Amino acid sequence: MYESFLNSFPILFGSGNFLTIIFVVALGLLIGLFVGALPGLTTLMAMAIVLPISFFMDPLVGIPFLIGVYKGGIFGGSIPAILVSLPGTGASVATTFDGPPLTKQGKGRKALETALFSSVIADFSSDIVTILLIGPIALIALLIGPPELAAILFLSILIISSTSNGSVGKNMIMLAVGLLIAMIGQDPIAALSRFTFDVFELRAGIPLLPMLIGLFAIPEILINIESKAKQFVQSKVNIKKEQRLTWKEFLALRKTIFRSTMIGTTIGMIPGVGQVVAAFVGYAAAKNASPNPEKFGKGELEGIAAPEAANNAVNGPTLVPLLTLGIPGDNVTAILLGAFVAHGLRPGPQLMTEQGSIVFAILLCMLLANVLFLILGYFTMPLFSKVVSIKKSYLLPLTIVFAFAGSFVFRHNPADLYFLLFFGIFGYILKKLEFDVTPLVMAFILAPSLEYAFGQTLSLGDDSLIKYLLLERPIAALIICATPIITWKLWKRSKRLRNVAAEITSKQVS
Repeated sequence: MYESFLNSFPILFGSGNFLTIIFVVALGLLIGLFVGALPGLTTLMAMAIVLPISFFMDPLVGIPFLIGVYKGGIFGGSIPAILVSLPGTGASVATTFDGPPLTKQGKGRKALETALFSSVIADFSSDIVTILLIGPIALIALLIGPPELAAILFLSILIISSTSNGSVGKNMIMLAVGLLIAMIGQDPIAALSRFTFDVFELRAGIPLLPMLIGLFAIPEILINIESKAKQFVQSKVNIKKEQRLTWKEFLALRKTIFRSTMIGTTIGMIPGVGQVVAAFVGYAAAKNASPNPEKFGKGELEGIAAPEAANNAVNGPTLVPLLTLGIPGDNVTAILLGAFVAHGLRPGPQLMTEQGSIVFAILLCMLLANVLFLILGYFTMPLFSKVVSIKKSYLLPLTIVFAFAGSFVFRHNPADLYFLLFFGIFGYILKKLEFDVTPLVMAFILAPSLEYAFGQTLSLGDDSLIKYLLLERPIAALIICATPIITWKLWKRSKRLRNVAAEITSKQVS
């Protein structure tokens, strides 16, 4: 692994693509900042729509482009949260507690700079932790055989379903639907067709890209169309002449940023929890540790630094289970999984041994993205503060065009447009009924690997599967036995964290 890490430097800096990488990462950051600054349009939707663009690039260019969109979007959501009390993303909800009061005091720019510096420091630190952890975990993953992999994948699906938003009952329904949809097409072991109903387009299974765009982008577009307002936000803002963050004020925030970075990094390794919970936990920890907790909610810079550092620290660690085991921790990493697969980089135990240098080069691009993030965020802050008042009529039609074009260009198959429409309408109905699509997507993505690993385990065990697991694969048996306990423990922890978030929100509202 150490050799792969060293080889990543000439791949990144000596490939002739370095200037191209800088350009596309900067472009991705700007797209993310733009979309994040618009209340109602999510970073997830932006990544789903621009995903097909990355397919026409080199892997070392296309994947960092998506990572740039991701990083820019998470911070971009703090802009309307601070200026007009409307979070651009769910991760910025906690930022609305102290952001608007600071804006009313003429400190909107100071609050935005606090959010930017906290985000960059936390993101950069968590990316370093990711680079340090991914090698040892990948070496452990290489020791995993089909029985252990099947047990881990099954455990991961249950954890994601139990810790996602919404009730456990609804999440389990989505899990079952995702598994059922994944079974359409060919059996991964015997290559027999199933659930195709003699429809030719279904023989190859459901395509991932139209499904992702349909479930993540189309519902957001339709919900924004429902709103009759001509603009996302009616008010106009101007932060050019406002106060800036001083060095003394920044140094006073260092403990808060460090604490929230640790919280976000830890939460990022738990599948299904994500940035929203990390932001609230970071905010609660800062408030509890403060000698003046009564100032929170009235315009406290720590109330900006804590949630922004926590939600951005989640970004890096979510890639650890994705790259080493092929398990996406949330919807964003599910989209990144699609990008890796499309570029011929199948995440899993073998990825780091076969393509370790390229993977480390991509991770180094994440560090580069943070440097660009700091520069672009600082100088474009006044520009993106005006984005909140842009007209919907300019953006939504263009977004629809990109959604349909992106679904078509990957395979040039008209059937993909029908898949897009189906999953778009299906996702819209699920959103109205308050179902979280995360378990569905995760089950769909992980089901083929789970089925193949389980089929191999059955073959290895012959007619005595239980005996085989107990005598020859005790680790797999241990994981299976521990699955209910681990799932229950993580569900309880996730529920407790979400209750903390709900309690903080209710207090701030009251």
